[in-house]
Amino acid sequence: MTSAPSTATAAPTTRTARTAPPVAPTAPVRLRPLAPGDARITGGFWSVRQQRNRSVALREGHAKLEEFGTLDNFRIAAGTREGEARGPIFQDSDAYKWLEAVAFEIGREDDPELREMQESVTAVVASAQAEDGYLNSVHQLRHGVEERYTNLAWNHELYCYGHLFQAAVAQSRCTGDDALLEVSLRALDHLGSVFGPGRHEGVAGHPEIEMALVELYRHTGRRDALDLARFLLERRGHGAILAEGIRDATYFSDRVPVREARTVEGHAVRALYLASGVADLAIEDGDEELLGRQEELFATMLATKTYVTGGMGSRWEGEAYGDPYELGPDRAYAETCAGIAAVQWAWRLLLATGREQYADFIERALYNAVLPGVSLSGTEYFYVNALQLRSQAHATTATQAVNGRGAWFDCACCPPNVMRTLASLDQYAATADAEGLQLHQYAEGVWTARLGEEALSVEVATGYPHAGQVRLRILEAPAGEAALSLRVPAWSASAELEDREGTQQVGPGLHTIRRVLVAGEELTLRLDLGARFVGAPHRLDASRGAVALERGPLVYALEQVDQTGPALVDDALVDPAAPVAEHPLEDLDGVVALDVAGWASPAPQVDVAAPWPYRPVGATAAVPGAPCTWRAIPYYAWANREVGPMRVWLPAAGA
Repeated sequence: MTSAPSTATAAPTTRTARTAPPVAPTAPVRLRPLAPGDARITGGFWSVRQQRNRSVALREGHAKLEEFGTLDNFRIAAGTREGEARGPIFQDSDAYKWLEAVAFEIGREDDPELREMQESVTAVVASAQAEDGYLNSVHQLRHGVEERYTNLAWNHELYCYGHLFQAAVAQSRCTGDDALLEVSLRALDHLGSVFGPGRHEGVAGHPEIEMALVELYRHTGRRDALDLARFLLERRGHGAILAEGIRDATYFSDRVPVREARTVEGHAVRALYLASGVADLAIEDGDEELLGRQEELFATMLATKTYVTGGMGSRWEGEAYGDPYELGPDRAYAETCAGIAAVQWAWRLLLATGREQYADFIERALYNAVLPGVSLSGTEYFYVNALQLRSQAHATTATQAVNGRGAWFDCACCPPNVMRTLASLDQYAATADAEGLQLHQYAEGVWTARLGEEALSVEVATGYPHAGQVRLRILEAPAGEAALSLRVPAWSASAELEDREGTQQVGPGLHTIRRVLVAGEELTLRLDLGARFVGAPHRLDASRGAVALERGPLVYALEQVDQTGPALVDDALVDPAAPVAEHPLEDLDGVVALDVAGWASPAPQVDVAAPWPYRPVGATAAVPGAPCTWRAIPYYAWANREVGPMRVWLPAAGA
C-alpha cells in the first residue's frame, strides 16, 4: 500500500528537470558531466546500438519483467494480485534498472509507448511500498517485518534501494516525472530511521546503495542521503558482515576498511560498485587522501587483475577477482555487469582528476568488456565473457559461452544493466570545465558546454571505431577565448590534427586548443588505426608466449566460422612480424576483419600405445605446421553467427 508523504527535515530541493547536473555544484571535480540534452549521440556506431536498445531491447525487457514475475511480485505485495513471490531476493532491482534505462531513452527522445510503460511500472512499484517506506517485494512476501535487515549479507535489501534511487534520479532528471523520486524519498526517510550510529550499524552485502545515495543527494540536496552513504562506507571492514555469521568477508568487500584497501578483491561487481561509491564520497567531501587511495587501487587493478579486454573477475567461484595475474582466458568470468561497474568507477575518477588514463580505460571496457555482453541484434546477452572457447567444449552451467547468448537469465542482472548503459552512453563522451569542452570518446553527435551565458557546441562526424578520422565542426562558440580538448588514445602510434592554423602531430593524452573559436570552423583529428600485437606481462602465465591482436580501440579474436579449411583455431600459431591485412566486411554491421599470417600446428593425436603427451625438451624439432592465414574479427562481434571455437590470445611463433 502507498505510504504517507515524507516528513523528514532536509535541505531544500534545488533541481530543475532535464538540467540538474549529476555532480553537486560545490563538488571539487576537475571536469563536470554535461547536462542532459547537451550530450547527444546522433549517428554512427553507437547510435545503431542505442536504436536497437530503444526499439527492441527495452520492449522485450518489459515483457521479460512480466514473464519472470518481477512485476507480479510488486502487485502481490500491494495486494492487487494473489500468489507467491517468484525469483531471487534481489529481483526488484531488474525492474529498477529497466526503469532507469527507459528514463535515459525518453530523455534522449520522447517515446509515448515507452513513457506509458514507464508510468505503468512506476505505479506498480509505488503500490507495493509499505506505510513506513520499506520496499522490497520479494522480502515482503517471503519474510515478516521482524526479519527486515537481519541478513544484510544475502538479502539485498539495501542493494535494491540503490537501484531504486538511481532509477528515480534518472527519471526525474531526464523526464521530469517525480513519481519514483517520491517513492525513493519515503524509502530514504525509512532508512534514516533504521540505520546510523547507535541504531542498525550493518552494511550492505552487495554494495550499490552507497553511490546511489550520493546521486540522490546531488539531485535533491538531501544531506541525510550523503550522510547515510558516508556512514555505510566508513562502516565497511569493521566486522559487520562477520557479525551476521559469515566466515569470510572478502566476497562481500568487507574484509578491510575502504581507507586501507590495497587491491580489489572478492566478488568483482560488489568490489567495483563499492569503489564507485567511495569515489563519489571522496569527490563530495573533497577528501584528497581518500581519492588518492582510489587512484592507487585502480592502478593496481589495471596492472594486475584486468584482462586485455578490460574485463574484470577471473574466478567462476564467487564471480570474483583472483590473485594478481590470475587471468586465464578460457576460464575468464569477466561478467558483463563487472565491465559496466568498472566503467562507472573510471568515469568518477576521470571527473575527479581529469586524467585521460581513465578515459582510455572507459573506451577499452565499453568496446571489449561491455559490448560483447549483448548481441548485435541487441536482444541476447552474455552473462560471462570468456576470452577463449575450445573445440569440443560443453557447458556445465547455463551462462557459459558455449551456450551462446541468452534472452534473459534467472539472475537477470546483466540484461537491464546493458540497457541502462547503452541508453546513458551519451554522457560518457564529453565533459566541461570553466574553460571549455573535453571530448573523451568519439561518436557521431553534438556536445555542448555551458560557459556562463555562452556555450561551446561541437558536432562530430566519424566512422569510429572502424575508421580513424574524426571531423569536428563548431556550431556555437563564446565571443572570447575558449578551450576545446581532444583525447588522443594511448594506443595511437601517431595522430595529426588539422585546423585553420595548419596540421600538426599530436601525442597521446588530452590535446587542448585554446583560442577564439568561430562557429562554422572545422577541425579534423586523424588517428592511426593500424593493427598491432600486444603481449602479456611475464607473470600472466596463462598467456605467456601468446599475443593479442588490436586495431584502434578494439581487441580482436579468431572465430572458427571465419576460417577456411579444416584447421581449428585451437591450433593457431601466428607470426607477429608479418604484415596484417585489413578487409572491411559488410557482415557483422560492417566490421574490419584482419588477416594474420601464421601456421596451423598439427592437431594432437592420441596414440593408444603411447598416450603420454609430455616429451623431453629438444627430443623432437618444433614443427610450426602448415602455413595458414587466420582471419580475426572484433571480439565484441563474436558468437553472432554461430557459437564455436574462439580465442583472443594467440600463440606466437618463436615465443
